[in-house]
Amino acid sequence: MQPNPIDLLLTYFNRLMPLNDQEQAQVSHCFSIRAFKRREVIVSPGERCRYYMFVAQGCLRMYSDDSKGNRHIIKFAPEQTWMTDIDSFFHLAPSRLYIDALEHTTVVVAELDPLVHLFMSSKRVNNIFRVMAENELILLQRRHLETLSSTAEERYLSFCDTYPQLVNRISQAQIAAYLGVTPEFLSRMKRRLLQVNKDVFLT
Repeated sequence: MQPNPIDLLLTYFNRLMPLNDQEQAQVSHCFSIRAFKRREVIVSPGERCRYYMFVAQGCLRMYSDDSKGNRHIIKFAPEQTWMTDIDSFFHLAPSRLYIDALEHTTVVVAELDPLVHLFMSSKRVNNIFRVMAENELILLQRRHLETLSSTAEERYLSFCDTYPQLVNRISQAQIAAYLGVTPEFLSRMKRRLLQVNKDVFLT
């Protein structure tokens, strides 16, 4: 029997900062459960991102397609991680990105007004989201620096460290689009890495 997604969210919050019964009830009231089919598009460019999403089961991705048809994956969100277009969500702006489901995915979602009300009514929940935002900013900054100054091999090893549960779970094309290389280049690079270091966890 699968655990209740709301209970998974509460467990996640309580690991960061224990909530009292009233705060847990407020969280349960604010968030609701949604399910998306594999390949279902949740947000498209020009639409507003309505949800702040916690992934209970499955995997989401955020990406953009350039004018030449090349896909650039910005972020994956497997279980126990979050997904939203933060600019679109908080500023009520049209998104410039796609968010879709790579697998059948169950998420726990909050819309903007209930979430802001929750922040105002619970200092602990507000602090939890502040910590989450700080951690997300750190990850995005590291990824930006890697894109600017790291080799493809270094970026791949960083991907394995950031998303160990996805290394054998998603296609090589998805990983390549995240790294900014072709699937063929990724295959050659992985063979080189395996020859150099037999302990590197490669697919």
